[in-house]
Amino acid sequence: MSKPDFKPVAALDVPPRAKASNYPEPFASRMAGRVKRQLGDAFGIAPFGVNLTILRPGAQSSLLHRHSQQHEFVYVLSGHPTLRTDQGEFPLQPGMCAGFVPGGCAHHLVNATDQDVTYLEVGDRNPEDRGAYPEDDLDAVWTGDSWRFTHKDGSAY
Repeated sequence: MSKPDFKPVAALDVPPRAKASNYPEPFASRMAGRVKRQLGDAFGIAPFGVNLTILRPGAQSSLLHRHSQQHEFVYVLSGHPTLRTDQGEFPLQPGMCAGFVPGGCAHHLVNATDQDVTYLEVGDRNPEDRGAYPEDDLDAVWTGDSWRFTHKDGSAY
């Protein structure tokens, strides 16, 4: 049996994710200005995701959220995002990183500057994960290949 061909790629040559956001409206439009390149997927890596993400000025990484099972890690490559959490705001700069454990602080990145922000995000893909959004009427369940979103009362979007 032959092995598939392998070759490294330039991260910016990986096409941006076709769908800008998995959130339902009215939340998806809040992700305008976020560009994700799914680097891990380009190599068939399935147990965890690796994304190169660019936040244009005024953009945010996600809604303020926490995971029930997923571990997340971000590493800032360029720009000066603000890490906003339910425990406060933290200015970040290139070379800084942050990690988030299941059930830990709710978090997201915001680009309040006039320059692009570029960072790597890494997270496992636990099939039993749920997402909680403390500021929004939204809950999420990972179905194994996508997120299923509901209102906090359980009704569908």
